[in-house]
Amino acid sequence: MHALVERLYPLCRSITGDGVRATLDIVGEHLELEVHEVPTGTQVLDWTVPREWNIRDAYVKDPSGTRVVDFRRSNLHVVGYSVPVSAVMTLDELRPHLHTLPEQPGLVPYRTSYYAETWGFCLSQDTLDGMGPGPYEVVIDSTLADGHLTYAEHVVRGRTDEEVLISCHVCHPSLANDNLAGIAVATALAGRLREPRHTYRFLFAPGTIGAITWLARNRERTGRVRHGLTLACAGDPGALTYKRSRRGDAPIDRVMTAVLRDRPHTVVDFAPYGYDERQFCSPGFNLPVGSLTRTPYAGYPEYHTSGDDVGFVSPEAMADTLDALWAAVQVLERDGRYQNLSPYGEPQLGRRGLYGSLGGRSDTKQAQMAMLWVLNLSDGDHGLLDIAQRSGLPFGAVAEAAGALEGAGLLKRVGEGG
Repeated sequence: MHALVERLYPLCRSITGDGVRATLDIVGEHLELEVHEVPTGTQVLDWTVPREWNIRDAYVKDPSGTRVVDFRRSNLHVVGYSVPVSAVMTLDELRPHLHTLPEQPGLVPYRTSYYAETWGFCLSQDTLDGMGPGPYEVVIDSTLADGHLTYAEHVVRGRTDEEVLISCHVCHPSLANDNLAGIAVATALAGRLREPRHTYRFLFAPGTIGAITWLARNRERTGRVRHGLTLACAGDPGALTYKRSRRGDAPIDRVMTAVLRDRPHTVVDFAPYGYDERQFCSPGFNLPVGSLTRTPYAGYPEYHTSGDDVGFVSPEAMADTLDALWAAVQVLERDGRYQNLSPYGEPQLGRRGLYGSLGGRSDTKQAQMAMLWVLNLSDGDHGLLDIAQRSGLPFGAVAEAAGALEGAGLLKRVGEGG
């Protein structure tokens, strides 16, 4: 995962353009992708697909010919969607187009201007403080023209057409945590899935306009989405944070709460700001989609700055995020409702070999308690997740007990969980 972040990091991405395509080409080396190109001007819900932006070079040269601001060193140096510029300007003339972080003088900010035609450069305050009066040669070699918005899907077909939607955004330039770690973790999760019960749909799309475009083109399909997560900020050193869906009590909300119970985490209620969960949870769709991050957006000093580089994200943090997601997948796949076929009194487990099979295990007592809880609450109404939450036992122990009891003829599966 970290190697994938390193490879994607230099690419200049935006909400449209060749950087998005190059990113999807690389992800496509790991996953089979269906890539969609939606023309400029297409109406998508209340929005319109914008013109496509591409950039080849940009710089500010001082009187000696030195590039004091250089797109080739970092694509953060140019305001996203900047229109072409070729001019000679004094520092005073240039200053309204320069963006810095005075409170973080060594860092370059990330700025965009998607829907207003303007231009600008981002640089560190330290660099700006060292600039003389000029004149400066100012060049942005870009194009803003009719083209396409590009997004991609990877689908792992399940035994049912009920879908789990995993979404991550592919529109940010060189920001390792705020989007590349999410892309890498989603790619790794997709690669692990083998013959699942649910169908898993992985969406790699530009933020906001990409999710809106997907929703506009898939209105009939949204009814199949039973669970969903947006994934971002997946590699920083902070603890995991889960943001509930708009519904607040959707199965995915209960699943993530259970999965995170035994690890450092924070759970927060839905708010209509953040990542694309706000599109999926807009009232007309109201999909059961939550958001999983480590430190949430704007919650760490490196957010949307050059400090969010490859060294800021760690293999260990991404592995922990992936582990939590994989645990959630296990709950989604294994949860179900069972009927106790011997509900009058406690059935004799010893003569069925169920207690004997636990001998020597380090978790013998936990496994025994899981069997008793499953037998007691398997009344056709409680799912395994319900039982895990009420008993305080790990979901895996409860699911394993249910499997053993079903194999011994004491349980019958009667429905899905949730």
